Amino acid sequence: MGNRVTRGDFEWVYTEQPHTQRRREILAKYPTIKSLMGPDPHLKWIVSGMVLTQLLACYLVKDLSWKWIFFWAYAFGGCINHSMALAIHDISHNVAFGNKQAKWNRWFAVFANLPFGLPYSASFKKYHIDHHRYLGGDTLDVDVPTDFEGWFFCTPFRKFIWLIFQPFFYGLRPLYVNPKAVTQMEIFNALVQFSVDFIIYYLWGLKPVIYLIAGTLLCMGLHPIAGHFIAEHYMFLKGYETYSYYGPLNWITFNAGYHMEHHDFPSIPGCKLPMVKKIAAEYYDNLPQHQSWCRVLWDFVFDDSIGPYSRIKRICKLATENQ
Repeated sequence: MGNRVTRGDFEWVYTEQPHTQRRREILAKYPTIKSLMGPDPHLKWIVSGMVLTQLLACYLVKDLSWKWIFFWAYAFGGCINHSMALAIHDISHNVAFGNKQAKWNRWFAVFANLPFGLPYSASFKKYHIDHHRYLGGDTLDVDVPTDFEGWFFCTPFRKFIWLIFQPFFYGLRPLYVNPKAVTQMEIFNALVQFSVDFIIYYLWGLKPVIYLIAGTLLCMGLHPIAGHFIAEHYMFLKGYETYSYYGPLNWITFNAGYHMEHHDFPSIPGCKLPMVKKIAAEYYDNLPQHQSWCRVLWDFVFDDSIGPYSRIKRICKLATENQ
Protein backbone atom coordinates (compact mmCIF):
# COMPACT_ATOMS: atom_id res chain seq x y z
CA MET A 1 0.00 0.00 0.00
CA GLY A 2 1.60 3.25 -1.14
CA ASN A 3 5.09 4.09 -2.27
CA ARG A 4 8.08 2.63 -0.49
CA VAL A 5 10.46 4.87 1.41
CA THR A 6 13.34 5.88 -0.81
CA ARG A 7 15.96 5.58 1.94
CA GLY A 8 17.73 2.23 2.31
CA ASP A 9 19.99 3.13 5.22
CA PHE A 10 20.55 5.69 7.94
CA GLU A 11 22.32 8.98 7.25
CA TRP A 12 25.84 8.17 8.43
CA VAL A 13 28.03 11.12 9.39
CA TYR A 14 31.59 11.41 10.64
CA THR A 15 31.27 14.56 12.68
CA GLU A 16 30.50 15.17 16.35
CA GLN A 17 26.98 16.13 17.36
CA PRO A 18 26.40 19.88 16.90
CA HIS A 19 25.09 20.61 20.38
CA THR A 20 28.43 20.59 22.18
CA GLN A 21 30.02 23.28 20.03
CA ARG A 22 26.89 25.45 19.99
CA ARG A 23 26.69 25.23 23.78
CA ARG A 24 30.26 26.50 24.09
CA GLU A 25 29.62 29.37 21.70
CA ILE A 26 26.39 30.45 23.39
CA LEU A 27 27.88 30.31 26.89
CA ALA A 28 30.88 32.32 25.74
CA LYS A 29 28.62 34.99 24.27
CA TYR A 30 25.82 34.85 26.87
CA PRO A 31 27.25 33.65 30.22
CA THR A 32 24.01 34.72 31.94
CA ILE A 33 22.41 31.55 30.58
CA LYS A 34 24.20 29.69 33.37
CA SER A 35 21.77 31.35 35.79
CA LEU A 36 18.93 29.37 34.18
CA MET A 37 20.50 26.07 35.21
CA GLY A 38 19.16 24.45 38.35
CA PRO A 39 15.92 23.01 39.71
CA ASP A 40 12.39 24.00 38.76
CA PRO A 41 10.70 24.85 42.09
CA HIS A 42 7.21 24.21 40.68
CA LEU A 43 7.80 20.84 39.03
CA LYS A 44 7.27 18.66 42.10
CA TRP A 45 3.93 20.31 42.87
CA ILE A 46 2.67 20.06 39.29
CA VAL A 47 3.66 16.39 39.09
CA SER A 48 2.04 15.64 42.45
CA GLY A 49 -1.19 17.23 41.24
CA MET A 50 -1.10 15.12 38.08
CA VAL A 51 -0.60 11.91 40.07
CA LEU A 52 -3.53 12.77 42.35
CA THR A 53 -5.67 13.63 39.31
CA GLN A 54 -5.06 10.18 37.84
CA LEU A 55 -5.82 8.48 41.15
CA LEU A 56 -9.12 10.37 41.29
CA ALA A 57 -9.79 9.33 37.69
CA CYS A 58 -9.22 5.69 38.69
CA TYR A 59 -12.04 6.00 41.18
CA LEU A 60 -14.32 7.76 38.69
CA VAL A 61 -13.88 5.19 35.88
CA LYS A 62 -14.31 2.05 38.00
CA ASP A 63 -17.95 1.58 37.01
CA LEU A 64 -17.78 2.71 33.38
CA SER A 65 -18.30 0.37 30.44
CA TRP A 66 -15.18 -0.81 28.61
CA LYS A 67 -15.73 1.45 25.60
CA TRP A 68 -15.68 4.49 27.86
CA ILE A 69 -12.64 3.18 29.71
CA PHE A 70 -10.65 3.21 26.46
CA PHE A 71 -12.20 6.49 25.32
CA TRP A 72 -11.17 8.34 28.46
CA ALA A 73 -7.82 6.55 28.50
CA TYR A 74 -7.05 8.03 25.08
CA ALA A 75 -8.75 11.41 25.42
CA PHE A 76 -7.80 12.30 29.00
CA GLY A 77 -5.72 9.87 31.02
CA GLY A 78 -3.25 9.19 28.25
CA CYS A 79 -2.64 12.90 27.77
CA ILE A 80 -1.76 13.21 31.45
CA ASN A 81 0.44 10.11 31.29
CA HIS A 82 2.31 11.33 28.23
CA SER A 83 2.78 14.70 29.87
CA MET A 84 4.03 12.82 32.92
CA ALA A 85 6.52 10.93 30.74
CA LEU A 86 7.95 14.28 29.74
CA ALA A 87 8.02 15.36 33.37
CA ILE A 88 9.99 12.18 34.13
CA HIS A 89 12.29 13.22 31.30
CA ASP A 90 12.91 16.53 33.06
CA ILE A 91 13.34 14.78 36.42
CA SER A 92 15.98 12.51 34.85
CA HIS A 93 18.06 15.67 34.44
CA ASN A 94 17.75 16.34 38.19
CA VAL A 95 15.64 19.47 37.75
CA ALA A 96 13.07 18.54 40.41
CA PHE A 97 15.45 18.80 43.40
CA GLY A 98 18.79 19.74 41.83
CA ASN A 99 22.01 17.85 41.17
CA LYS A 100 22.94 17.75 44.84
CA GLN A 101 19.81 15.69 45.59
CA ALA A 102 20.15 13.10 42.83
CA LYS A 103 18.52 10.32 44.86
CA TRP A 104 15.52 12.49 45.62
CA ASN A 105 15.06 12.99 41.89
CA ARG A 106 15.21 9.20 41.30
CA TRP A 107 12.65 8.48 44.03
CA PHE A 108 10.39 11.28 42.87
CA ALA A 109 10.51 9.88 39.34
CA VAL A 110 9.22 6.57 40.73
CA PHE A 111 6.35 8.50 42.32
CA ALA A 112 5.67 10.30 39.02
CA ASN A 113 5.64 6.88 37.33
CA LEU A 114 2.62 5.66 39.31
CA PRO A 115 -0.11 6.68 36.79
CA PHE A 116 1.65 4.72 34.02
CA GLY A 117 0.62 1.33 35.37
CA LEU A 118 4.00 -0.02 34.18
CA PRO A 119 7.51 0.66 35.54
CA TYR A 120 9.38 3.11 33.33
CA SER A 121 11.28 5.89 35.09
CA ALA A 122 14.40 4.03 36.26
CA SER A 123 15.03 2.37 32.90
CA PHE A 124 14.44 5.63 31.08
CA LYS A 125 17.05 7.39 33.21
CA LYS A 126 19.57 4.60 32.58
CA TYR A 127 19.39 4.98 28.80
CA HIS A 128 18.56 8.66 28.40
CA ILE A 129 21.99 9.82 29.49
CA ASP A 130 23.46 7.91 26.52
CA HIS A 131 21.02 9.64 24.17
CA HIS A 132 22.50 13.00 25.15
CA ARG A 133 26.11 11.91 25.41
CA TYR A 134 26.15 9.83 22.21
CA LEU A 135 23.40 11.34 20.06
CA GLY A 136 22.90 9.03 17.11
CA GLY A 137 25.68 6.78 18.36
CA ASP A 138 25.59 3.33 16.79
CA THR A 139 24.62 0.72 19.46
CA LEU A 140 24.57 3.46 22.11
CA ASP A 141 21.62 5.73 21.36
CA VAL A 142 18.61 3.43 21.65
CA ASP A 143 16.31 6.23 20.50
CA VAL A 144 17.41 5.37 16.95
CA PRO A 145 15.35 2.60 15.27
CA THR A 146 16.93 -0.72 14.41
CA ASP A 147 17.86 -1.78 10.89
CA PHE A 148 14.85 -4.09 10.87
CA GLU A 149 12.49 -1.20 11.64
CA GLY A 150 14.03 0.88 8.87
CA TRP A 151 13.86 -1.97 6.37
CA PHE A 152 10.38 -3.32 7.15
CA PHE A 153 8.33 -0.22 7.99
CA CYS A 154 8.83 1.38 4.60
CA THR A 155 5.33 1.97 3.19
CA PRO A 156 2.60 4.33 4.42
CA PHE A 157 0.56 1.45 5.87
CA ARG A 158 3.55 -0.11 7.62
CA LYS A 159 4.71 3.26 8.97
CA PHE A 160 1.18 3.81 10.28
CA ILE A 161 1.37 0.46 12.11
CA TRP A 162 4.83 1.37 13.41
CA LEU A 163 3.44 4.58 14.92
CA ILE A 164 0.65 2.66 16.68
CA PHE A 165 3.11 0.20 18.19
CA GLN A 166 5.80 2.77 18.86
CA PRO A 167 5.65 2.37 22.67
CA PHE A 168 6.54 -1.31 22.28
CA PHE A 169 9.48 -0.58 19.97
CA TYR A 170 10.57 2.25 22.26
CA GLY A 171 10.41 0.04 25.33
CA LEU A 172 11.89 -3.17 23.91
CA ARG A 173 14.53 -1.75 21.55
CA PRO A 174 17.11 -1.11 24.32
CA LEU A 175 17.05 -4.79 25.28
CA TYR A 176 18.23 -5.66 21.77
CA VAL A 177 20.43 -2.71 20.81
CA ASN A 178 22.25 -2.02 24.07
CA PRO A 179 21.26 -4.40 26.88
CA LYS A 180 22.36 -3.36 30.36
CA ALA A 181 22.26 -5.04 33.74
CA VAL A 182 19.12 -4.50 35.80
CA THR A 183 19.74 -1.92 38.52
CA GLN A 184 18.47 -1.78 42.09
CA MET A 185 16.48 1.32 41.21
CA GLU A 186 14.72 -0.55 38.40
CA ILE A 187 13.77 -3.31 40.84
CA PHE A 188 12.53 -0.70 43.33
CA ASN A 189 10.61 1.04 40.53
CA ALA A 190 8.90 -2.23 39.54
CA LEU A 191 8.05 -3.24 43.12
CA VAL A 192 6.50 0.14 43.91
CA GLN A 193 4.61 0.28 40.62
CA PHE A 194 3.11 -3.20 40.80
CA SER A 195 2.26 -2.74 44.48
CA VAL A 196 0.27 0.39 43.70
CA ASP A 197 -1.36 -1.36 40.74
CA PHE A 198 -2.45 -4.15 43.09
CA ILE A 199 -3.83 -1.69 45.63
CA ILE A 200 -5.87 0.06 42.91
CA TYR A 201 -7.11 -3.34 41.70
CA TYR A 202 -8.02 -4.39 45.26
CA LEU A 203 -9.92 -1.15 45.95
CA TRP A 204 -11.65 -0.49 42.63
CA GLY A 205 -11.22 -3.52 40.38
CA LEU A 206 -9.50 -4.16 37.05
CA LYS A 207 -10.92 -1.28 35.00
CA PRO A 208 -8.88 1.52 36.63
CA VAL A 209 -5.66 -0.45 36.11
CA ILE A 210 -6.51 -1.00 32.44
CA TYR A 211 -7.42 2.70 32.18
CA LEU A 212 -3.90 3.66 33.31
CA ILE A 213 -2.01 1.17 31.17
CA ALA A 214 -4.18 1.75 28.10
CA GLY A 215 -3.72 5.51 28.40
CA THR A 216 0.04 5.08 28.54
CA LEU A 217 0.23 2.82 25.48
CA LEU A 218 -2.39 4.59 23.35
CA CYS A 219 -1.01 8.09 23.83
CA MET A 220 2.57 7.07 23.15
CA GLY A 221 1.46 5.66 19.82
CA LEU A 222 -0.86 7.36 17.34
CA HIS A 223 -1.66 10.54 19.25
CA PRO A 224 -0.95 14.26 18.60
CA ILE A 225 1.34 14.54 21.62
CA ALA A 226 3.34 11.52 20.43
CA GLY A 227 4.34 13.55 17.39
CA HIS A 228 7.27 14.81 19.43
CA PHE A 229 8.92 11.37 19.18
CA ILE A 230 9.25 11.88 15.42
CA ALA A 231 9.69 15.65 15.44
CA GLU A 232 12.73 15.71 17.71
CA HIS A 233 15.39 13.86 15.69
CA TYR A 234 14.02 12.44 12.42
CA MET A 235 15.80 14.05 9.48
CA PHE A 236 13.15 16.06 7.66
CA LEU A 237 15.90 18.19 6.11
CA LYS A 238 19.23 16.69 5.13
CA GLY A 239 21.97 17.34 7.66
CA TYR A 240 19.71 18.47 10.52
CA GLU A 241 19.29 15.95 13.33
CA THR A 242 17.45 17.95 16.02
CA TYR A 243 14.37 20.14 15.61
CA SER A 244 12.31 22.35 17.88
CA TYR A 245 8.57 22.99 17.95
CA TYR A 246 7.23 26.19 19.54
CA GLY A 247 3.47 25.54 19.36
CA PRO A 248 0.76 25.33 22.06
CA LEU A 249 1.32 21.66 22.94
CA ASN A 250 4.39 22.84 24.85
CA TRP A 251 1.96 24.09 27.48
CA ILE A 252 1.11 20.54 28.52
CA THR A 253 4.45 18.87 27.79
CA PHE A 254 6.88 20.86 29.94
CA ASN A 255 8.21 22.62 26.83
CA ALA A 256 9.41 19.37 25.31
CA GLY A 257 9.14 21.05 21.92
CA TYR A 258 12.14 23.22 22.71
CA HIS A 259 14.28 20.25 21.85
CA MET A 260 17.18 22.01 20.16
CA GLU A 261 17.53 24.20 23.23
CA HIS A 262 17.21 21.19 25.52
CA HIS A 263 20.05 19.27 23.85
CA ASP A 264 22.21 22.38 23.97
CA PHE A 265 21.48 22.84 27.69
CA PRO A 266 20.08 19.65 29.25
CA SER A 267 20.55 20.96 32.80
CA ILE A 268 18.10 23.82 32.22
CA PRO A 269 14.53 22.83 33.17
CA GLY A 270 11.82 22.90 30.53
CA CYS A 271 10.10 25.91 32.07
CA LYS A 272 13.16 28.06 31.34
CA LEU A 273 14.00 26.85 27.82
CA PRO A 274 12.01 29.69 26.17
CA MET A 275 14.44 32.07 27.89
CA VAL A 276 17.35 30.30 26.20
CA LYS A 277 15.74 30.91 22.81
CA LYS A 278 15.01 34.52 23.72
CA ILE A 279 18.54 35.28 24.93
CA ALA A 280 20.36 33.48 22.10
CA ALA A 281 17.75 34.06 19.40
CA GLU A 282 20.25 34.31 16.55
CA TYR A 283 21.34 30.71 17.20
CA TYR A 284 17.81 29.28 16.93
CA ASP A 285 15.56 31.49 14.83
CA ASN A 286 17.04 30.39 11.50
CA LEU A 287 17.20 26.67 12.26
CA PRO A 288 14.53 24.35 10.79
CA GLN A 289 11.56 23.91 13.13
CA HIS A 290 8.24 22.11 13.15
CA GLN A 291 4.94 23.98 13.20
CA SER A 292 2.68 21.05 14.14
CA TRP A 293 3.23 17.63 15.71
CA CYS A 294 0.11 16.39 13.90
CA ARG A 295 1.64 17.47 10.60
CA VAL A 296 4.83 15.66 11.58
CA LEU A 297 2.89 12.40 11.97
CA TRP A 298 1.10 12.93 8.65
CA ASP A 299 4.34 13.63 6.80
CA PHE A 300 6.07 10.68 8.42
CA VAL A 301 3.39 8.31 7.12
CA PHE A 302 2.82 9.73 3.63
CA ASP A 303 6.16 11.29 2.63
CA ASP A 304 8.20 8.60 0.89
CA SER A 305 11.45 10.35 1.79
CA ILE A 306 10.84 9.85 5.52
CA GLY A 307 10.77 6.66 7.56
CA PRO A 308 12.52 4.92 10.46
CA TYR A 309 15.77 5.14 8.47
CA SER A 310 15.53 8.96 8.52
CA ARG A 311 17.96 9.33 11.39
CA ILE A 312 21.54 10.55 11.54
CA LYS A 313 23.94 7.96 12.93
CA ARG A 314 27.61 8.11 13.86
CA ILE A 315 30.25 5.83 15.31
CA CYS A 316 31.09 7.15 18.76
CA LYS A 317 34.42 6.55 20.45
CA LEU A 318 32.99 4.37 23.18
CA ALA A 319 31.27 2.14 20.61
CA THR A 320 34.60 1.71 18.79
CA GLU A 321 36.48 0.91 21.98
CA ASN A 322 33.93 -1.75 22.95
CA GLN A 323 34.26 -3.64 19.66
